[in-house]
Amino acid sequence: MLNLSVDRAKEIIQNVANRRIAVIGDVMLDRYFWGSVSRVSPEAPVPVVDLESETFHLGGAANVAANLKSLGARPYLFGVLGCDKFADIFIDISQKIGIEPSGLFQDGARPTTLKTRIIGNNQQLLRLDLEKRTAIDKSAIDFIIRKIEETDDFAAIILQDYNKGAITAELIHLVIEFAKSKSIPVFVDPKFANFFEYNEVTLFKPNKREAELALNLEIKSDEALNEAGNQLLSKLKADNVLITLGSEGMRLFKSNGEIKSVPTRARKVADVSGAGDTVIATLAAAYSAGATVEEAATLANFAAGVVCEEPGIVSVQIDKLINAVKIFSE
Repeated sequence: MLNLSVDRAKEIIQNVANRRIAVIGDVMLDRYFWGSVSRVSPEAPVPVVDLESETFHLGGAANVAANLKSLGARPYLFGVLGCDKFADIFIDISQKIGIEPSGLFQDGARPTTLKTRIIGNNQQLLRLDLEKRTAIDKSAIDFIIRKIEETDDFAAIILQDYNKGAITAELIHLVIEFAKSKSIPVFVDPKFANFFEYNEVTLFKPNKREAELALNLEIKSDEALNEAGNQLLSKLKADNVLITLGSEGMRLFKSNGEIKSVPTRARKVADVSGAGDTVIATLAAAYSAGATVEEAATLANFAAGVVCEEPGIVSVQIDKLINAVKIFSE
């Protein structure tokens, strides 16, 4: 795979600055209750958490937008929130960190997707999910498309699906049609439900398990992996397919027949949460800044390694990303 120099990585990241990138998908709010545990409840065999603090963080497609912001881009977020206090918190956090939230449709019939994690002694004890996973309605789709068309000078568009209902076949088709009309590259992080609706996109990024389920194919060898990648290229008529392989890195399949492996770049893995969000954000940002798809994939792999070295869901930081490139180029 391509050896990316530090100077080239710096050049790409410098070119990312202020590029408008749309992120369309399932937005979520992550809530954490932090505390300590020193006893078991007399009411049931469960730990008692002495609550010390409560924090909120952007999740889902919003975490992709947060990574874009960390890389210097100008992210515009499109999705659906409820009409509740968690929507207010979500919008407030977005504005404070510089994510444009005007593309968020508020639907009184849905709650804001909320993931509540209870942490005791720095260990997750329980997660509570508040969400509605049915597909968004026509009014939400029309709102999102209208807002995208109002800000049409995007350097890239990311479609980020978590199977929470914001990504529908109709929305996918309308976004891709719009992007084609403006020659805007489209990057896709799919889930199973709409897997084969993303036709003729710039890059399609499933993980290994998603590819296996979609193709009904066990990927247990290099030959099977290559077959999966080539099948996806053919079925989707995509320019590129990038299958992520966890600790084994990634494999890039190009429409010209080239296949390239991207080895993992994490030195010590603390937490893989959010790594996929970092990958798709870095891919789109780098490509929009003039990187080749190989350079974008390589830089994205370094970015994933950086965030995997940190506990919790974090956004990639430019200085740490450049340092990671430097370490592996020496």
